[in-house]
This record gives sequence, structure tokens and C-alpha cells, in this order.
Amino acid sequence: MIPASILFSNVTLYTDSHTPPAPQQWLLCRDNLIHSFGPMATVPNCPGAVSLDGTGRLLMPGLINGHNHCAMTLFRGLADDLELSEWLTGHIFPAEAAHVNKEMVYWCTKLAAAEMILSGTTTVADGYFHEGQAARALHESGMRAIAAHGIIDFPAPGVADPNQNITAVAEFIEEWKARDERITPAVFAHSPYTCSPATLLAAKTLSKDQGVPFFIHIAESKQEQKIIMDPQGTSPIRHLAALDLLDSDTVLVHCVWLDNEDIDIIRKSGAGVIICPQSHLKLASGISRASSMNALGIPVGLGTDGAASNNGLDLFAELDILAKTQKLRKLDATTMPAAQALAAVTENNAEILGLKKLGKIAPGFKADLILLNLKQPHLQPFYSCDSLVYSGSGSDVNTVVINGRIVLCEGELLSFDLAETLEEIRSLAVPLGHL
Repeated sequence: MIPASILFSNVTLYTDSHTPPAPQQWLLCRDNLIHSFGPMATVPNCPGAVSLDGTGRLLMPGLINGHNHCAMTLFRGLADDLELSEWLTGHIFPAEAAHVNKEMVYWCTKLAAAEMILSGTTTVADGYFHEGQAARALHESGMRAIAAHGIIDFPAPGVADPNQNITAVAEFIEEWKARDERITPAVFAHSPYTCSPATLLAAKTLSKDQGVPFFIHIAESKQEQKIIMDPQGTSPIRHLAALDLLDSDTVLVHCVWLDNEDIDIIRKSGAGVIICPQSHLKLASGISRASSMNALGIPVGLGTDGAASNNGLDLFAELDILAKTQKLRKLDATTMPAAQALAAVTENNAEILGLKKLGKIAPGFKADLILLNLKQPHLQPFYSCDSLVYSGSGSDVNTVVINGRIVLCEGELLSFDLAETLEEIRSLAVPLGHL
């Protein structure tokens, strides 16, 4: 249930990456929107409002995870310390073929939702199979999500006949397109090495016809060009460009291996880029040129990827890795300052994903907010929001509001039964060797 009003008081307020945090502030939410905010000297009288005291806490926009495979929480720790192609084809694809079904996707997505909410993520861009069950789980959890149904040219969970891959996604979009404002259906063409040019074109046509985002894994590994189906260009990005798949509704995930021509193609197309630094490091894929793309005006956002290749879904941990790997890549400590990293999980991801009223605190924006405990030893003294990037942790998150509804309060998850979810996960993990 969404309360009519929520009044935060005595908070340190972080509104956006361009504005220093302000101490001793109040913020008022009405229905599911941010109504107003200001210094405590001007705090309004709001009879009937739910009052949340933010003394010693920081209030900021909820974090946005630009790329995840939520249901892959079941495979967390199943196949670690492997090279990307061996990890994917030798372990993950077989595990998915054997264990992915509607029940698994529903419960494992709920587990991911709990992990994300507890660490301050309020919106996720998910991509998987049986995506209707993922959408259901995310909806019930109280999260906001872009739920993208996977497409490949092989038998897949829920789509045994590859000839029906586009039809299955079209039916999913039709089911969820007007169901709830928090859930946006989308198209996820897995990659150019699992989708033929014809399939990629059909998937993009579907996304255009339905007015929904189009996601694709691209340029993740150095060897990717060699395994693309019927390459139409001399790089993965040039392959997509030759098929006319790049525009402002296209979300390019990974983008580790890009040359200058690729980056210029992306810049001119208006496509957004989501990188997943911890996954890239763990799979030894490489380090993206995120800061260089930012400098050229390409919006670069941040995702965790699935828990099988990260292995956590804490975006605060991702922020630290993002900033530091960009500095190391250029051997320049001024590269990717903390404010720019924070923008990747707030304003940039909102822009890339087409979420126009998210990513910052402003009147009329969605009431997706998180409250962090600044009294933690690792956050003291607190001089600026740089500390959120270099010292912060998802465990600092105390309270979460999504769409005007309190889903986490004083560390307690309110939107669903976490104990039930954990019990279901333990049962699902037994056939995989869960101890």
C-alpha cells in the first residue's frame, strides 16, 4: 500500500551528481512522486504523513542496475575462475538447459530482488528466459524493472522451437505492456553469436513496433568477432551498424572491445552503453573505455550482470571498481571522478533506459529513494559523496522507498517473505550440489 504522504526529516540530501549534498533537509513525497524538499527551518506541517527521521543519514535517488540476469542467482558460485567461453558454453548453458524453468526463474528472481533492495537498488534492467515469471517476481517484490525477454537461435528455456523465438517475446510484451507502470517489457537479443542477422533484424523490428527497448550483449570478449553468425562488418559494433540496429532505443551491454571507429559509430547512433566491470574482471574480458566514451558524450551506465559472473548484486561495490579500473586503464587518478561514477547508476542509467522521471531528486520525479546510515565507521568523517563510491556499501542502506511505497524499513524487508524465498532457493539448489 502506498501512503498518501511520506515526510523525511533531518536528512543529508543528495539530489544529483552535479550538486553537493546538503545537511539538515526535509523531503516530502505525495502518492508516488517527490513533491518538495528544503532546509529544516522550512519543514512543512503534514498531518497524516508517514514520518521518517533521517538523523545521521543520507537520502539519495534509488540506484538503477542497468544489466542483470536476476534468475542466475541460482548459479552463483557454480562455475568460478573460468575463461568466458568455457564458463558460458561448458558450464552456464548446460546448467540453464537442465535447471531453468518457470519455478526457478520466479524464485531466483525474487532472491535477486531481495539482494538488490537490501543494497539500495530500486530499478533493474533484467534479461532472461521465462521472463514473464521474472516480471511477476519483480512486480511482487515492489521493484521497478525493465524486463527483457531473451532471444537466441537455439532451443531455449520456455521456447523449445527457435522458430517461435520472436513470437514468444511478442506475446510476453503484449501481456506486460500495460499491466503495471513499474514493469516495462523489452526485447533482449542475446548476442550476435547466438542470433543470426535475420533474428537480430526481426528482434529489432519487434522492439520498434512495440516501442520498447532493445538490449544486446556486444563486444564482450576479444574473440567475439570470430564467432559472430554471418558477420556483416569487421567488428561486432560494425556488424550491428551494417544491420541498422543502432539507435537511441538500443542498449549495448559490455562494450569492452571497441576501437575508435566503433566508439564513433555508437556516438553518432545515440545508443546507450552499459558496462559491468566486476563481471569483466572476473571473466578476464578486459576493461572498457568508459571514461573515453563519457568524454565524447556517450551515456555510459553501470550494471552488475548476473550473480553467476560477479558474484554479487551490490551496485556500491560496482561503483568502486568502475572508478578505480578507469583510473588504472589510463594511469590517471583524475579519470572517472566519483561524481561521474555515481551518475552511471543514477542519471545515466535513467537516460539510457528511457526512464525520464528517475535518477535524481526533483519535484515531480518518481519517489524511488534510499536512506543510508552515515554513522558507519567506514563512512566517517563524511566530507562528500565521494565516500559513497570509495567507502560505501550496500549494507549501509537502511530504508528504501519505491514508487512511494516503503519496501525496506530499518533494514527489514516489507514487500515479501524473504524466509520463504530462501527456503525455495535451497530446494532448487540441491540438484546442483548445494551443501
